This record gives sequence, C-alpha cells and structure tokens, in this order.
Amino acid sequence: MSSIAVPGATVAPRRAWHTDLPVLLVAVVWGASYLAAKDITTARTVLAVLVLRFALVLPVLAVAGRRSLRALTGAQWRGAALLGLILSGIFLLETYGVVHTSATNAGLIISLTMIFTPLAEAAVTRTRPTPSFLGAAALSVLGVVLLTQGGGFSRPSLGDLLMLLAALARTVHVLAMSRIRSVQGAGALPLTTVQLGTAVAVFALLSAGTGPTPWGTAAGFGAREWAGLLFLSALCTLFAFFVQMWAVRRTSPSRVSLLLGTEPLWAAAAGIALGGERLGALGLAGGALVLVGTAWGRRAAG
Repeated sequence: MSSIAVPGATVAPRRAWHTDLPVLLVAVVWGASYLAAKDITTARTVLAVLVLRFALVLPVLAVAGRRSLRALTGAQWRGAALLGLILSGIFLLETYGVVHTSATNAGLIISLTMIFTPLAEAAVTRTRPTPSFLGAAALSVLGVVLLTQGGGFSRPSLGDLLMLLAALARTVHVLAMSRIRSVQGAGALPLTTVQLGTAVAVFALLSAGTGPTPWGTAAGFGAREWAGLLFLSALCTLFAFFVQMWAVRRTSPSRVSLLLGTEPLWAAAAGIALGGERLGALGLAGGALVLVGTAWGRRAAG
C-alpha cells in the first residue's frame, strides 16, 4: 500500500508482497534465533547473554520513544513493568531451554502458544472451545510427544520441559496484556521499551555474583559469538519489533499473525540445515503434527 492503513484494511494484491516480505523475514530470523542462541550460550552464561542482548537495543528504543515514554502515566508504567517481569520469565525459560534441547525442538514446542492461548482465554471467559479447536489441540500435543521422542521413547529432556513452560508463560503474557487495563491505551513502542528495561534489570540482578558477568562474557566472545549476539539484538529484537509496528498499520493483524506463524518451520529448517540436527522418523512425524495442529487451531480459533 502507498499509505498507512488501519488494522484490518485490505492490501492491494500487487502491493501485498511489499508488506509480506519484511514480516516473513521476521519469522525467518525468529526461527533462526533458537540456533543462534544455542550457539553462543551455555548454561553458565544464559543471564550474561540475556543482559547483553537487550542492553544493546534498549538505548535505541528509549531514544526513539522518549516522548511517548514521558507521556506514560504512573499506572501505565506499573502495568508495563509487571508485563516486563513476565517477559523476563519467558526469556529465561526459552534461553535455558534451548541450551538443553535442540533448536528444532525449541521452535516447534514454543509454537504451542497458539494452542494454549485460546484454551486459556476460554477458561478465563468460561466459554467452551469448539470441537474443531479441541481436535487441533490434541493433534498438537500428540505431535510434541512424538517430537520429544524422536530418538526412541524416553523421558523428555529438561530443555523440552522448559520450552513447554515457556509456551505457557507466553500465554500468560498475552492474557495479561489483554487484561491489564492500565496498558490498554499505551503505545506499542513505550510499552515494549519499559518491558525490555524491566527484563534487563531482572537479568542484571540475577547475574550479580552468580557466574560470569555480562562484560566478562562479552570480552571472551570471538567474531562468531559477536555475530550471533548482534543477530539476536539487531534483527531478532529491534528489526522484528519495528517491522511488526509498521506492518500492522499497512495490512491486517491476522495476515501478520499468519506470516509470523511460519516461525516453527524456519526453526526446524535452521536446526536441520545449519545445526546438523536430526529428528528421526518419530520426530519428523511429531514436528509435522505440531505444524498441522497449530495451523488448524489458528483457523478454528479465528
């Protein structure tokens, strides 16, 4: 489109790809982020890497949104800070999880958020999910069971369980954003800035005196680690955030959601093609069921 449109507007077919391509690129970099995080992070450096990742982009967001930050009310600051606490839990679970499982598993398991969120919303609002959606949820859960047993039936790894908890935490975050009244009228930029600032503060406090410092970790990075960190900070965080804000004003939120929903595909592709990961027959079947179940569930919930 040649001009900004309200959410829900129709995009002219010949111009749609101008908006779709950047959003699809966000899904690609998010999918690759699991492998990148796994590549530069160990169990001892999770907190240090998280501080570095978000501290690098926070000043850019703060400068870009300085006027809107000053316009936030006290209640909006408190609401955004609460969301930031939940967000810090999500990133902790995801990063520790990906350290202890494959990037492919991480990306596919986290996609269960698309199933958990409508189920949780139905429970909160006391509405009954449709049989079609329940079928999609069951298919996705079966897929995760098979996915985590790709090498033969055994107990799921610690990383698989942490990624499952991360998917649940993402669900809590989505529900909190829709139900904390104080943040309803806040802009996306200041809201995200306060959330990331709160998360960085949490990571910094937790890392104090417990393992490598962020600066010590950064000093030990080589070119490969710095490239991975900049990829996570610049593309997976800063670029992704601004593309979402831009795209949702040029096309419909449902179209953006559909394109971002391809993230698990790219996570699997990166893990297999670049990370040398192998799923096995059961894992491949499970991954396929997760993708089919989440796509079916998204349509059923819509």
